[in-house]
Amino acid sequence: MAEAQNSPTLNSVPAGGPPPVPVGSTTAGQIAVAAESTVATRMSAPPSFDVADFPVPHGREEEWRFTPLERLRGLHDGTAVATGEGVKVAVEAPEGVIVETVGRDDARLGRAGTPVDRVAAQAYSAFGTASVVTVPKETVLTEPVRIAVHGEGGVAFGHQVIELGAFAEAVVVIDHTGEAVLAANVEFILGDGAKLTVVSVQDWDEKAVHAGQHNALIGRDASFKSIIVTFGGDLVRLHPRVEYAGTGGEAELYGLYFTDKGQHQEHRLFVDHNTPHCKSNVAYKGALQGDDAHAVWIGDVLIEAKAEGTDTYEMNRNLVLTDGARVDSVPNLEIETGEIVGAGHASATGRFDDEQLFYLMARGIPEHDARRLVVRGFFAELVQQIGVEDIEERLIAKIEEELEASVA
Repeated sequence: MAEAQNSPTLNSVPAGGPPPVPVGSTTAGQIAVAAESTVATRMSAPPSFDVADFPVPHGREEEWRFTPLERLRGLHDGTAVATGEGVKVAVEAPEGVIVETVGRDDARLGRAGTPVDRVAAQAYSAFGTASVVTVPKETVLTEPVRIAVHGEGGVAFGHQVIELGAFAEAVVVIDHTGEAVLAANVEFILGDGAKLTVVSVQDWDEKAVHAGQHNALIGRDASFKSIIVTFGGDLVRLHPRVEYAGTGGEAELYGLYFTDKGQHQEHRLFVDHNTPHCKSNVAYKGALQGDDAHAVWIGDVLIEAKAEGTDTYEMNRNLVLTDGARVDSVPNLEIETGEIVGAGHASATGRFDDEQLFYLMARGIPEHDARRLVVRGFFAELVQQIGVEDIEERLIAKIEEELEASVA
């Protein structure tokens, strides 16, 4: 397996900071690229809630260079128009949780972050009503909040807010199914000492298009865990972003994707360490199979000059199961202060490990079963992070289904 493990070289590091290591890159034939580049958070336009502030992308911009724009079905250029049969959203919440449908003028909207590309701004400009889920302070939920987003075949623009009061604890599952062309923004706002785990599942039908921006604002000593799971859809492009509202905040960003024939799945992450003494850990894993399967992972971490005491690490791993698939993996790390605890990143892409297969087959396990065990083991650590039994079982079954298709 080819691997690039790099330390930042974009800025000089003051005395006492970690020494720079030369930038590395990895290429495995035509299937994978792992390289450090100019930080991809330097977008072609500043963040804005107004879609008019963003030029129509042409594919040459840094934030769009991997995305097949023609498959966005008009979400990027304003030609996509919402239809009445776009998506249906249903929220199932335990007692004590407040669920509201609010208008565009609600003051709680937009607090966690600002759209950073034209599609996210289009979603913010075009949604009709938003759903707001509030877990009051000091409320500890023993059952998850479940948000079902089901596509009805049309075009939709959405907005959701999940807010936890101080010292509240919750698990939220956002489940995307059906077929739709959807652009949506989701906000996660954590009060001081709050703990939130979010599981976002993209299990769309094969023709669906989903572009979304996730903004998390983490309060003092609060903990945020995001698990993004992507299987279905023709094109899925998600942009998780994290900022800190107080010291002591922690963010864990996990991802699991299985990219099949002809699918484009793109995950672009940004962690802004804008506050001292905060932590972040990023770990995404993907498997690919089939002609023109294309996965893109962009991991950006910025440690601002005022963010002393930061501890951060990001990692991406990809397993290519067949010829004809491609991965683009780009970790970026920019450090503006040397007074940090630690910072690093790694990216690796490769095919099946023949030694692992040989080891299993030498013990009487048929090749088909051996391949399945290797892939299940590859994903096991991330599946266990979910912590919701029925979702874990469903994902394991989905992985099995994908593997059966690969040998059919």
